[in-house]
Amino acid sequence: MDFLLYLLPHLLNGVALGLLFALIALGFMLIIGVMEVINLAHGSLFALGAYFALSLMTPDGGLKLGIAQLLFDLPIGWRYVIVLILAPIGVAVVGMGLEVCLRRTYGKDPLYGLLLTFGAALVLEELIRLTWGPTERFIPMPPSITGAVFIGDLIYSKYRFFASGFAILMIGLLWLFLEKTPYGALIKAGAHDSEMVRALGVNLTRLRLFVFGFGTALAAIAGIVMAPIWGVRPHVGVDAVVPAFVIIVLGGVGSFWGAVIAGLLVGMVVGLTGAYATDWSLIAMYILLILVVTFRARGLLGKKSVLEL
Repeated sequence: MDFLLYLLPHLLNGVALGLLFALIALGFMLIIGVMEVINLAHGSLFALGAYFALSLMTPDGGLKLGIAQLLFDLPIGWRYVIVLILAPIGVAVVGMGLEVCLRRTYGKDPLYGLLLTFGAALVLEELIRLTWGPTERFIPMPPSITGAVFIGDLIYSKYRFFASGFAILMIGLLWLFLEKTPYGALIKAGAHDSEMVRALGVNLTRLRLFVFGFGTALAAIAGIVMAPIWGVRPHVGVDAVVPAFVIIVLGGVGSFWGAVIAGLLVGMVVGLTGAYATDWSLIAMYILLILVVTFRARGLLGKKSVLEL
């Protein structure tokens, strides 16, 4: 019983972390699917979402935004809800600007797009340092989602329950959007065959712009929700983009539920390893990736390659 009580918080931490990892990875996957570009700036945009939220939540947030002055008079709960809407929109605008820069690389060697997004990641990280400083910051949270929850002998963070529930809600809404709306059908079609979509009269340039902004907005949402767990610091994006890439490969490129399952697996492995060997917690996800890809090269739910027997 004592062993289970010791292990349960780590399992819950793993589930919460895995769901948030999946949310980051899904935005990353949408961009890869439609744009065929590995956006190395995805982690920096994740961090930018947290910093935008910081500026909207606190008077000394660093970036002086006019609308923030209006928000400071609101109760912190309402302010947080509004920030969850406004900050991702701001990051989506930045992401759309990056997509405009990427247009000159379309149809060329993929290395050009890779290098451009790598450079953009470095520029964004330095801009964050110049604007908000290099020190770690924290976003204030509404009292209703802070503190501890007592479940029998278990004491657990109320905020992590909120983060898990919010991630499940966002993943569910994203699935409904992709599966039940005409815009979602266009995104899936663009990921399957962008040239066919163009031939059918769809404005591919506009679709790519929308998808890039949408994918970066998902990264920003994850950045805001993970900020109380990871803290807010300029290089936090690196901690997000690497697991996102691992999850996409592990789950199978282009598979929605593959990314969700892989995110949960990665979160569980990191959480459980952290319970016994903290130094191995991040290495464990790479070991998991190697084991899965060794026996199933296309990932858990990836499509079968024509080269496979």
